[in-house]
Amino acid sequence: MAVFVVLSALIVIGGVVFLLRRPVAEPIEIILPEPTQALPTSTPGPLRVYITGAVRRPDVYTLPPGSIVKDGLEAAGGPAPDADLDRVNLAQRLSDGQQVTIPRRGEAVPLTQATVSLSAATPGGRVNLNTASVQELETLPGIGAVLAQRIVDYRTEHGPFKSIEEIKNVGGIGEAKFEQLQRLITVGP
Repeated sequence: MAVFVVLSALIVIGGVVFLLRRPVAEPIEIILPEPTQALPTSTPGPLRVYITGAVRRPDVYTLPPGSIVKDGLEAAGGPAPDADLDRVNLAQRLSDGQQVTIPRRGEAVPLTQATVSLSAATPGGRVNLNTASVQELETLPGIGAVLAQRIVDYRTEHGPFKSIEEIKNVGGIGEAKFEQLQRLITVGP
């Protein structure tokens, strides 16, 4: 019986020593990868740009992404003989829905047209209905001074536009004109 007690004690002591000497597992550390910039999931679509003014064939042209004003000028058949190219930044990158007016020699420089001011333009080149001035709204096709003033008056009376479709509530803008404008306008903050 004494041998049994001694053997039992040795087994218990051995088990304790084994457990105490066993290497302790390191805590698992989870390292999250650094966030990476999301890659575009699709190729940007073509640009539709209205080239007007002193060009041989003013019209809306479809150009590849990354095009510049010079590309649009070439698509429009080149400058007219009286074009004043010294007042045009031919290296300016184009955006979808943009209107570029090539001025004529001796012609007053339009306040808008070739470049919409940053206060109303979004990175995609759209005119923000909630911040655009009358002059900036006039850069939109089919929007003259009277209609641009109606848009500003509507905005003043009813508050900021909540959607681009709301522009149809402005007198003189129906479904056909909205179809023409919808890719060129936005209602950001």
